[in-house]
Amino acid sequence: MSIKNLLVSACLMLVAVGAQAGDDLLKPFVLASKGPGTVAEKSAEAKSALVKGGFTVVGEYSPYANAEIIIVTNNELKKNAAASENGGYGAIQRVAITEVGKEIQVSYTNPVYMANMYRMKGDLSNVAAELSKALGKEEDFGSVRGMTARQARKYHYMIGMEYFNEPNLLATYGSYEEAVQSVDSKLSAGKGGVSKVYRVDVPGKEETVFGVSMKGTGENKFIDDQFIMNEIDFQPIKSTAYLPYEVLVSGNKVYALYARFRIAMDFPDLRMMGKNSFMNIMKTPEAIRLALQNAVQK
Repeated sequence: MSIKNLLVSACLMLVAVGAQAGDDLLKPFVLASKGPGTVAEKSAEAKSALVKGGFTVVGEYSPYANAEIIIVTNNELKKNAAASENGGYGAIQRVAITEVGKEIQVSYTNPVYMANMYRMKGDLSNVAAELSKALGKEEDFGSVRGMTARQARKYHYMIGMEYFNEPNLLATYGSYEEAVQSVDSKLSAGKGGVSKVYRVDVPGKEETVFGVSMKGTGENKFIDDQFIMNEIDFQPIKSTAYLPYEVLVSGNKVYALYARFRIAMDFPDLRMMGKNSFMNIMKTPEAIRLALQNAVQK
């Protein structure tokens, strides 16, 4: 074989390897479908399909006009959560129905991406297949390049910012039972604009995850779901399934992922400065920490 042919073959091999590696790159969300309809119609269709696909709807809410979020779990999600340290964060998946212009986008969190971000024991690839079968799959989105599973398990936005294993400790109670009952009661009361959307107990483990909506105006606007998304969710395909935020009861302690990790994991391409950047929500991470702490403190 000539040197020219060898070089051509080598280039083709590199392209093939690159394509294979690209196939393995993970992104935060999956676009299931887009097209005509209404949010109400598509929400009803999605819930029906999810239930038929073996999922249980544990909560739903509308964070702002023309958007609906459905939170689901199933046995595999809960089993993997039970086997993973602080796995409660991954005990659910979020499905969003968003009106964008004259079309409705149906999207959901990528289970494999989440499993690696949350350093879970299993990669939830079966759950990804089940969601795809129930809702469809057009494309992964939320990051131009994506990242490998290894990169996701070590992810933080930049030097000096928090990793998954550096959450906020919000409160400490005398026991798991006391913590769960108190947090459930307080979040149900909607103190300080922080309100309960769902609760999932991880089986065989003293761990419970709560989803919370956050509303705020004036000086408290930096926790507000709509304010935050207006600033950062500006791409044509919407990342509405970023919501809602989580509070985790593990043993007798109450935690939440720090917002510099929790927001960045779903918006990894967001710039630090400029229009539609983290700079525009600079006060949000600490505002969320304080709001959640005030909502669940003993």
